Amino acid sequence: MIVVYILAALIVILLIIAALMPKIYNVEKNIIIKCSVTDVMNRISDMNYYSQWNPWQQSDPTTKSTITGTPGTTGHKYAWEGKKVGVGSLTLLSMNHKHIHFELEFLKPWKSKAKDNWLFEPWGDHNETKVTWQNSGNLPWPIARLIGPMLNKNLNQQFEQGLNNLKKMCEG
Repeated sequence: MIVVYILAALIVILLIIAALMPKIYNVEKNIIIKCSVTDVMNRISDMNYYSQWNPWQQSDPTTKSTITGTPGTTGHKYAWEGKKVGVGSLTLLSMNHKHIHFELEFLKPWKSKAKDNWLFEPWGDHNETKVTWQNSGNLPWPIARLIGPMLNKNLNQQFEQGLNNLKKMCEG
């Protein structure tokens, strides 16, 4: 009976810790790319390039993907399904001369939505672009909040890898 009480106490403690953890996450990384703003924006707003630079899509070669809509326009969408990357989609919401906004939706391993925002600024001699990639979303209670610190660390590393892949693609 004592084992049951100890187990119940541990579960309650974990649930309390989860309630005190941040409810949202935010990751932001940037890089300088030797390419014009227009050229870099075209690579991001065209989902046909997505799997060439995105680290998650590269991590599972068996992922099945579907691209719909017209590149660079509202509703252009990349949907995926894979063993490692789960099920989800990235949909272009809006775009102007220096921003691209996407909605990132995960269906598996758990349902969640996030904002995926990009900022493109002329840099140096205007033949370079400072690219800022920002992603934020909710951390569902309790599991996602408990793994939030680990998730944040992994996302930071993957964003750096993705931006480096994008740089190689644009400059190569």
